[in-house]
This record gives sequence, C-alpha cells and structure tokens, in this order.
Amino acid sequence: MKNKLTMCAATLALATSFAFTLKPDPQKDNWVSLFDGKTLKGWHEYNKKGAVTDWAVQNGALVSQAHEYIITDKKYANFDLKWQWKVDKASNSGVIYHVQEDAKHHAPYETGPEYQIIDDEGFPEHIEDWQKTGADYAMHVPNNQKKLMPVGQWNTSELIFKNGHVEHWLNGKKIVEFTAWGDDWNKKRMAGKWKDYPDYGQAKTGVIALQCEAGRVYYKNMMIKEL
Repeated sequence: MKNKLTMCAATLALATSFAFTLKPDPQKDNWVSLFDGKTLKGWHEYNKKGAVTDWAVQNGALVSQAHEYIITDKKYANFDLKWQWKVDKASNSGVIYHVQEDAKHHAPYETGPEYQIIDDEGFPEHIEDWQKTGADYAMHVPNNQKKLMPVGQWNTSELIFKNGHVEHWLNGKKIVEFTAWGDDWNKKRMAGKWKDYPDYGQAKTGVIALQCEAGRVYYKNMMIKEL
C-alpha cells in the first residue's frame, strides 16, 4: 500500500507540473496570452494591412488557411514563450522570432530564427535533421530527448530567449540549447543557408511570426512572459 501511495503521489506531482507548463498562471507569473482563442486581436499578416484572411480561429485554435505568415503586433526581446500545436499530414510550419517587418524582406525567416514545426514522418520530401520539428531551423538540430506526438495530436512547445541564450523545449524535454551571436553561431550562419541573408538573426528584438508553408497547422494556449 505504501508503494502504491508513493507512486500515486509521484504521478499526481508530474501531472500537476505538466499542467502548469501548459497553462501558466497569468496573475502569479506575469504571463500574457498571445491568442485569446476567439479572435485575431493582436495579430496581423506580414507586410500587410487590413483584415487577416490567411489565418482563422476554429474551435479555439489559430489555424492556417493558406501558406502565409501571421505576426504579433507587439515586439519582444527577451521572453519565455509556451504554446500547444498540432499539424495535419505533410504540413510544414514554424514559430519565428525577432522578425523585422520591412518591405525589403519577403518573409519573416529572412531576419528571424525559427523553431521548426513539420510532419517529420509524413512529409513528402526528404528532410534533413536541421529541418525537423524542434530544430533551430538550418542551424541547430534536436538532441535524443525529443519525443514527438503523432500527426493530429497536440504537442507542447517552449522557446526561451534571454540575452542570446536560447532553449527549445518539446513535450517537457529540452531538445536544443545554444548561444546566439557567438563564434560557433556565426560559423554556422555563414556556412549554411543564411549566408545569403545578411539580416538573419541580427536583431535583438522583433515580432513573433507563425508560418505555414504546407498543409495546415493549429496553435492554441499561446502564452508569453517577458524576461
């Protein structure tokens, strides 16, 4: 009986911890909701004005309607961002931060680093490890702690940026950690895809973008705390 009670207590503690990860207390911990589950308030389409047409709210989730980008109205520098997401089969998405909105840039990824989200198993083209879910896209690959839910099921992600220190979390596990703007970071940047994008990763503040390049993606419970 004692062992059973101990196991139950441990299970309850784990469940409570996981629930806190999904839904931080805004009053207690200075978290702010980025998406109210009902409207597109606080968001607009990248480099566009007027009503949002490429994303919509469905069943409490922010859902892509076309292969376009939606961005926050507000800029963020140091932050802790948590959200839940799922994708349809063969979908490709991502969360991009420190994005600079300017007519000279055609897409958010030209300036902002990306927490990659994609259908790892069912994407119709071959993808490299740096293109898979949880990667710092085209820069840092996830470690062996990564555990991804099947297509159609909700995942929980967290992205922390503080003075150049970056962490990517997926379903309660830290899967990427690196330091921006250091020697190793600059070496990776100049050796790969970003060598042709001089403004990539240079900004220390910017808006947050949600991407959809293929299929359909769903986001909910998006919370941010400025650090």
